[in-house]
Amino acid sequence: MAAGSGLRMGSRTPKQFLDLGGIPVLRRTIETFVFAVPDLKVITVLPKEHLAFWKEYCLANDFNHPQTLVPGGITRFHSVRNALEKVPKGAIVAIHDGVRPLISKAMVARMFSTMENGTRALIPVVPSVDTLKVLDKSLDPKGEIVLKDSGEEIDRSRIYGAQTPQMFRSDDIKEAYSQAYDTSFTDDASVARRANIPLSFCEGERYNFKLTSPEDLALARLIISSSR
Repeated sequence: MAAGSGLRMGSRTPKQFLDLGGIPVLRRTIETFVFAVPDLKVITVLPKEHLAFWKEYCLANDFNHPQTLVPGGITRFHSVRNALEKVPKGAIVAIHDGVRPLISKAMVARMFSTMENGTRALIPVVPSVDTLKVLDKSLDPKGEIVLKDSGEEIDRSRIYGAQTPQMFRSDDIKEAYSQAYDTSFTDDASVARRANIPLSFCEGERYNFKLTSPEDLALARLIISSSR
């Protein structure tokens, strides 16, 4: 999944194409998956206006692993649905954010191995390390936002952040994505849960974060440079 515009990154270039250790973020992400599972079939979902750009980049830079390019939709849900039309029955599907480039090959291989043992849906998660507050938001007479303590307590030990790749049996997830779009579908797991697909969870990785802001990109570049 690399069909976003990345407005919060503050760059004219979509964040999936920004440089990370000498190559674009998206290429680094794809290469990790291909190195982990060499016979993987890659479906790359891009903004329609950048399909030609990515083709030209791959040709000019000898990035030769075959990819099926798919134009994104109006939301992430619709983009995933577009990609799933290219997925055959009886396959294991890994749906990953193209701007999570620091995932390890070991994690990818481990998750595929778990799926091959009969798991129907596998979601990587990491425990929350922050103290969480539930606040009520309102506007004051000047129209400024006011945050007030709701009095609600959260047990942090039960809170986890979901990552990608989220893996499914293709027959299951294709059926799940035949549902009508709902704004409560915040990730693929939420779509699968609505379709009553049983979810299993595994340990994610702290560095498998999504590049959203310039600070995220700076941290990723620091991690890449320190690992050389």
